[in-house]
Amino acid sequence: CGGGQPLRPPLGGSAQPLTPSAVRGRGSRSAVGTARLGPGIAVQGWYNFFSSPLFTELVPSIMSNMLNPDAIFSNNEMSLSDIEIYGFDYDYTLVFYSKHLHTLIFNAARDLLINEHRYPAEIRKYDYDPNFAIRGLHYDVHRALLMKIDAFHYIQLGTVYRGLSVVPDEEVIAMYDGSHVPLEQMSDFYGKSSQGNTMKQFMDIFSLPEMTLLSCVNEYFLKNNIDYEPVHLYKDVKDSIRDVHIKGIMYRAIEADIEKYICYAEQTRAVLAKLADHGKKMFLITNSPSSFVDKGMKFIVGKDWRDLFDVVIVQAEKPNFFNDKRRPFRKVNERGVLLWDKIHKLQKGQIYKQGNLYEFLKLTGWRGSKVLYFGDHIYSDLADLTLKHGWRTGAIIPELRSEIKIMNTEKYIQTMTWLQTLTGLLEHMQVHRDPDSQMILEEWKKERKEMREMNRNFFNAHFGSIFRTDENPTYFLRRLSRFADIYMASLSCLLNYEPDYTFYPRRTPLQHELPGWSDQLCTGTFRIPFLQETVQIK
Repeated sequence: CGGGQPLRPPLGGSAQPLTPSAVRGRGSRSAVGTARLGPGIAVQGWYNFFSSPLFTELVPSIMSNMLNPDAIFSNNEMSLSDIEIYGFDYDYTLVFYSKHLHTLIFNAARDLLINEHRYPAEIRKYDYDPNFAIRGLHYDVHRALLMKIDAFHYIQLGTVYRGLSVVPDEEVIAMYDGSHVPLEQMSDFYGKSSQGNTMKQFMDIFSLPEMTLLSCVNEYFLKNNIDYEPVHLYKDVKDSIRDVHIKGIMYRAIEADIEKYICYAEQTRAVLAKLADHGKKMFLITNSPSSFVDKGMKFIVGKDWRDLFDVVIVQAEKPNFFNDKRRPFRKVNERGVLLWDKIHKLQKGQIYKQGNLYEFLKLTGWRGSKVLYFGDHIYSDLADLTLKHGWRTGAIIPELRSEIKIMNTEKYIQTMTWLQTLTGLLEHMQVHRDPDSQMILEEWKKERKEMREMNRNFFNAHFGSIFRTDENPTYFLRRLSRFADIYMASLSCLLNYEPDYTFYPRRTPLQHELPGWSDQLCTGTFRIPFLQETVQIK
């Protein structure tokens, strides 16, 4: 297919090539009005199939193969039989938080801006909106713009926000001389804006309140015509969010009302018990403080939670933990006091603070692909482990469960099937340059744009899915695919698999490869499932 030729039967059939006249001959009503190729010739036949029996028969066929939201997905082949040691992050890996936590972080950081950074008290009128931002977005520090970028560094137009208002596509294109962000302007390896990088990528689930607060304060300044420096605003918001953690505001609030903030239903204890029953060693490396982790684990696992872990490390300061060889481990006693003893062995049941991975490897001997570490932050938790140390990695992506449930709905499947169909028509009919055909193509392009916006709104009205920008993967997914061997919505997904299960990634056809037969009928080389050629195949 392609090569500038009209669509022909994919398997050497006898059907005629698809031409504008073939589409014209199907005349029916259309959602785009009553445009005509010529006197008395309707051009609405392309829309007829949307309600035709052949098209509607495809949806139940696709829905019979719906994805399981509790499945584990593989980027790289991995057998659990090879895994002897399991490691875990704490926040959003072993423990999940309720919706109240992000509101707490937002409100606390907003008050710090007012009380310590002397921001106008009027910003207190802004409340946290859990439906505004998604994980993986980029923020242009100098232009104060929040946006979604794809795997090829292209901005997804329609997802650029200044404050709480979308920026028109024309303005975005003028600012960036197109929609591409050069490599030197992108965030650094850990998603930060440093040195010459002007973009910050928000990869942490905890960053959702930060993005929302940035947008709200920007909105206030813009609405009130207040001249301000975007770089200073970014730094002040970042510092305020950091202080909510460092000053213990968040930790104290959670410990004071643990049932309000921690979700118990993620079956963490069942996962840990299953691994222990099969003789697996386990360890915990977290940036959170000792007393906070202890109270949380007692709540979700039980008072004996330390008996399940061979090593527990708190306040590790990841990702520095994986790179800085200078920091030794310190033992933490039962009262949370740091001891000065030199550490010669990491003992079970004991809690340690700081340290570094190189010393960890030396003391435990846990090296290479027999170790599987789980975390929610693709950069801070997983990147260094897979690139430098050869550990296997598992990403916890809570958003995955809700997105899969949306993708399994009949409305979504119908929309995506039609969108791919329309894209196939555009690809194969663009070779016809006569005015009548060009008029058809322009109508189809408008329809395709509307369908893309509809698809985005299925997930998030402002930014869409965290995994896709229209056809392309997001920059978030690109990094997820590189740094995570497997990914899942929560650790509880492990309960669905035996400890010797092997995960095989699906062989995704490259653009120059022929898809498998099962892929062709709907989304592969045929691309257009309602043409006469496809009827012959059926």
